[in-house]
Amino acid sequence: MQPVNAQMPRLGAALPVPLYEHVKRQISEAILLGVWPPDTQLPGEVALARQFGVAVGTLRRAMADLTAEGMLMRRRKSGTVVTGRAPQHSLRFFFQFFRLHGADGSLLLSETEVLSLAHRGATVEEAAALSLDAGAELIDLHRLRRVAGRPVMHETMLLPRHRVPEFPTEPAAVPALIFLHLLEQYGIRVSAVRENVTAALANQDDARLLELALPDAMLLIDDIVFDQSGAPIIISRHRATTRGYCYVNEVR
Repeated sequence: MQPVNAQMPRLGAALPVPLYEHVKRQISEAILLGVWPPDTQLPGEVALARQFGVAVGTLRRAMADLTAEGMLMRRRKSGTVVTGRAPQHSLRFFFQFFRLHGADGSLLLSETEVLSLAHRGATVEEAAALSLDAGAELIDLHRLRRVAGRPVMHETMLLPRHRVPEFPTEPAAVPALIFLHLLEQYGIRVSAVRENVTAALANQDDARLLELALPDAMLLIDDIVFDQSGAPIIISRHRATTRGYCYVNEVR
């Protein structure tokens, strides 16, 4: 078994969500990104809690959740180890992964580039979708996603400005993980996503951004994202190529 020797960041106490959720995220990301590969033996609870700078009870709650989810396993003689299994599509992993998977169904990490960031008034249709007054100020974000350097998706996202008052104004400062940013900075937890999935031929913008030849098939995903109170918080459109990829979405 592989012992843990990575230095884990210490977590502050003044956070808008329970501290154990942040510990869970740190541990799960270490597992999913390969910092803690399968069969890694974790330190004891006291030592691990010290690494995170949290109470043992907080650490124990996070590890209990991850054990229940199958990412960790307790063994009588060797303690807690990484299983190598992960729930691929739970909402928590929406934070790190996106819905284009490898042709074999494998999880893919994407890199994002913000192509444009603007503030503008909502159209009548956008205001209705977000339960806003017509003309309410929106953050209009256009991003490109790459997998292993290959552009595979571009997307527009619209967020009500009043819900995220200190959202970055410079493209370079926009966080890659929007859902996670909403949770950590505003206490907004994504609870549901309603999607409309269709197909179309690529247009000139698709061909330019995704390096496609015309005509080529595209996957179009229009969605509305809801927070923990059931209020719509994001409307977006994703335009993706599925050459070498498959679309997977199983939200539990």
